[in-house]
Amino acid sequence: MTSDEPQTPSSQTPWWISESQPIPAPAYAYRQRGGVTWYLALAMALLAGFVGALIGSNRFGGNSGLVSVSRNIERAPNSVAAIAARVSPSVVEVDSNSSQGQDTGTGFFIQSNGYILTNNHVVEPAVLSNGKITVKLANNRTYTATLIGRDTAYDLAVIKIPVTDAPALTLGDSDKVQVGDPVIAIGSPLGLAGTVTSGIISAKNRPVTTSSENQAGENSFINALQTDAAINPGNSGGPLVDINGAVIGVNSAIASLGSNVFGGSQPGSIGLGFAIPINQARITSEQLIKTGHSTFPIVGMSLDNRYTGGGARVADTATGVLSGGPAEKAGIKRGDIIIEVDGKPINTADEMVVTIRSHQVGDTITLKFMRGKNVMTAKATLVASKATN
Repeated sequence: MTSDEPQTPSSQTPWWISESQPIPAPAYAYRQRGGVTWYLALAMALLAGFVGALIGSNRFGGNSGLVSVSRNIERAPNSVAAIAARVSPSVVEVDSNSSQGQDTGTGFFIQSNGYILTNNHVVEPAVLSNGKITVKLANNRTYTATLIGRDTAYDLAVIKIPVTDAPALTLGDSDKVQVGDPVIAIGSPLGLAGTVTSGIISAKNRPVTTSSENQAGENSFINALQTDAAINPGNSGGPLVDINGAVIGVNSAIASLGSNVFGGSQPGSIGLGFAIPINQARITSEQLIKTGHSTFPIVGMSLDNRYTGGGARVADTATGVLSGGPAEKAGIKRGDIIIEVDGKPINTADEMVVTIRSHQVGDTITLKFMRGKNVMTAKATLVASKATN
């Protein structure tokens, strides 16, 4: 499916983090008072600490007489801390090195033999400039990655590093996610690797359109999961996981004040982050791994983005309806206005594109549309687009 898709600014810009200066240690002034020196005070403090440690050890079950400060603290298996500990080793930092500098994003292992899923806009700068993609693991080991394939339609990419024992994450079922479900995001916001944030799913099926300055007019359309877990530039491509640690989405976009998605004068988390549902990401990544290419469903029409009325207007041009395509077979004509897909109201051209791409090739959909003053319905079976990479 094609349309004159609007352009939105890119959010992927290099983020350089300067090292923070160490905080000066507090200065303590010791002085003599009443004939007792600070040496005696120090000795008394040490003795009090030793007694306290003994009491604490006996009270809390210690058997050594001293409490070890490095003792591991137990956490419930479904706590944020426990889930983060299980998931974090599978999350990587992805650096895209190009002639323009370095862009940093996130990715995660989807297979133990080194396949990593991330966003297309994370790796695209290096791909288009014949640059290098590097991956830094949680243990700080660094590898040069090979591009397996990328999909601009869904903003996804698969890269690979030469390992055989990677801790691949479990992929969940994004169709079963409900608003209010707790989620955790892990990634490298602003280059700060291993950052963990938590929140909930705040909405489902949000039509989100994103674009990259490198995509030469190609937009990505996401039927997104919305979350209030803090997501910032650099989180792109990282996992959004549920309370069991299973991936339900790929963090991809943020809303910014003063702008649309992916852009604005104040980039950063305002509690509106968007993730690609993992059910779609799974299908696309499997296609990329198998063939290096991927497809998406189309209905065979172009839409008029200049139309400001309700619904999505089929372009009144020679290419408005694809000859022999699903729309033509369903009886759709140029100038028709699509107002519903499978009972879901359609308000804009972007919503129409996102709704179609949330389906799969071979699905049959019901279209409700206006032709003049008449309301009509038709069924169309979606077909595959040409392979993208």
